[in-house]
Amino acid sequence: MTQRAKRRRDERTRDTQKLFRAKVYINLKKGLADPQGSTIKEALESLGYGNLTRVRFGKYIELGLRAKGRGAAEEKLKEMCGKLLVNPVIEKYSYHIEEGRVR
Repeated sequence: MTQRAKRRRDERTRDTQKLFRAKVYINLKKGLADPQGSTIKEALESLGYGNLTRVRFGKYIELGLRAKGRGAAEEKLKEMCGKLLVNPVIEKYSYHIEEGRVR
């Protein structure tokens, strides 16, 4: 298939798909030590914020993606999390998907 034919096919596919914005929240599993959270807590306490009881550090990832529908978008997102974004041995994740333009 030529490059031109591939571009045409991709354009047709893009026209039939919806835009989604996915927000992924990744945290360490309960019971695991969180050295970054501990360091942040200590730093905040040294700045006078002594009212903290706990700090947990996590990651936030925002993705724009195209899919035929919400179910397909969720499927792709779970696939990405399982293959790359999340280490399932030590991390857990949650996500929120909304349809519409991606900023």
